[in-house]
Amino acid sequence: MIHLEHVYKSFGKQEVLHDICLDIQDGEVVGLLGPNGAGKSTLMKIMLGLWKADSGVVEVPSTHGYLPELNPLYDYMFVREYLAFMLRVESSKCKEDSKKRPLGYSSKSIVEEMIERVGLTPMANKRIGELSKGYRQRVGLAQAMMGDPELLILDEPTTGLDPNQLSEIREVIGSRGERKKEEGRRIEEGGQITILSTHILQEVEQMCSRIIILDEGRIKWDSTQSTIHNPQSTLEDIFRQVTNYGK
Repeated sequence: MIHLEHVYKSFGKQEVLHDICLDIQDGEVVGLLGPNGAGKSTLMKIMLGLWKADSGVVEVPSTHGYLPELNPLYDYMFVREYLAFMLRVESSKCKEDSKKRPLGYSSKSIVEEMIERVGLTPMANKRIGELSKGYRQRVGLAQAMMGDPELLILDEPTTGLDPNQLSEIREVIGSRGERKKEEGRRIEEGGQITILSTHILQEVEQMCSRIIILDEGRIKWDSTQSTIHNPQSTLEDIFRQVTNYGK
């Protein structure tokens, strides 16, 4: 699980995160919302260990996957070649993962699994530079999900996807929340945590079981989907009420 307690972060005199207290359980798919400058990126980077909090308690899973908003890829590499290369880069994670997989479950098998899961099979032998923006996003998602990390953070993951691709990617992201036991595959108790940061409220409604809204470095709203869907309010209404967006 993720446990954050009284987390603060400032850059110079500007306070970016103020007294963040948060618990996220295994299996949750969390939508992280907020206006520009709300502190979302800072919070995600602290969870990933890329930045340190100035103070407070930060406890997160040991394995991470991350898809940044600006998805950096090597355009000259072929899709399959790139994913195999990135798997080798994550050598320490691969060694740990290999202990949980049966003999014969090779790095090649892991790459082929990810290609299939994110719908890259028709493009696997093409150079990344030849791909559309939507397929480039799939390559980044495949890289982030490699090895089934316990924590997956996705920053604007559906940018550039057409309606059919959106449906497929939603299914991939949503399926992480309930990882099932399968014979001959990685077996663990519990689920995985997925955090989705996006400006598209519809995406959050369709993919997330819980919604957290940040504004001015503070958590202004933290609730499950069931408390939002009622005749009196919509997610857009709540977002406008608890933030300074549009004021």
